[in-house]
Amino acid sequence: MTKDHAAADVAFIKALAELLNANNLTEIAVEREYGENDMLSVRVAKQAPAVTNVQHSAPSAAPAAQAPASAPAPSADPADHPGVVASPMVGTAYLAAEPGADPFVGVGAQVTAGQTLMIIEAMKTMNHIPAPHAGVVKRILVADGTAVEYGAPLMIIE
Repeated sequence: MTKDHAAADVAFIKALAELLNANNLTEIAVEREYGENDMLSVRVAKQAPAVTNVQHSAPSAAPAAQAPASAPAPSADPADHPGVVASPMVGTAYLAAEPGADPFVGVGAQVTAGQTLMIIEAMKTMNHIPAPHAGVVKRILVADGTAVEYGAPLMIIE
């Protein structure tokens, strides 16, 4: 960043931070070229709150549908589980096709490979997240409408 662009660059960075917050993003990276050997490279990021072991069910589900599992050992990281379904992108996770609709799957549901588990919205695009293999949904690790990072554990399917 040269002295000629300092004030404009500070305003640009502030605008990126506002854009980050206004759109529920966790990170923005931009490169701005002014000419040969004169550029600005900016990465604005905020740490998203960690969501672990959140089990979510639709309000219409029976209260006993999700019995609490035995407490895992403190060192048991869901990301290390062999049946974990990890987020393939950064975005907002939705467990149902639209607000008020039944979720795609719930804890205890039998799923087939390729079946839609949830949607992750990224840049106004709805991306269906398929089951990588058949099995039973043991845990749902994100709540509806929460921000997820790349590689974050979303579900456990055994």
